[in-house]
Amino acid sequence: MTAPSPRIGVLALQGDVREHLRILTDLGAEAVRVRRPEELAQVDGLVLPGGESTTIAKLAAAFDLLEPMRAAIKGGLPVYGSCAGMILLADRLSHQGAASGSEGQQTIGGLDVVVRRNAFGRQVDSFETDLAHDFAEPERPFRAVFIRAPWVESTGPDVTVLARVRDATAAEALGRIVAVRQGSLLATSFHPELTGDDRVHRYFVDLVRTA
Repeated sequence: MTAPSPRIGVLALQGDVREHLRILTDLGAEAVRVRRPEELAQVDGLVLPGGESTTIAKLAAAFDLLEPMRAAIKGGLPVYGSCAGMILLADRLSHQGAASGSEGQQTIGGLDVVVRRNAFGRQVDSFETDLAHDFAEPERPFRAVFIRAPWVESTGPDVTVLARVRDATAAEALGRIVAVRQGSLLATSFHPELTGDDRVHRYFVDLVRTA
């Protein structure tokens, strides 16, 4: 008997929403946009896309979505955050660095991590690199795209590190944590929806199916 397709929402307030919808659909999920609490209540999993985390947080508050998302996460809803989505899932943000811009930033929370915004630099510092990882088919490196990306500065005891930077022009970036999982929460600093490699999304769809 074929398992039913999971219904996975993409928070559609700002950011690269269409790219996530497309790749989730290609993987057999029923991918839908989420803008209202009643739409959130109807999904089996949720993607928080890349974009501008401060803007997304403000719009989520304006659309009365912040508290419902926090409650859904506490209730066990699987959530994947990419780039800005990682920032939104973090319990704590670092204020280090002139470009961090994290003071006063609201987050949804749920991930026991400290995340530093814009840690790899501004838009002009965007880069690609191959990552060793623990997603699907870990024997193949994952080509990751970093755009004004955060990194994880520290993790709590229940957080599993799935990927670190192993090759970068800036010495400070080497070894930085760029993908984590804690229970049903998944986050990456990079943008897998921009590469054509579906392994991160496949990992998340499997997580939703087994949650």
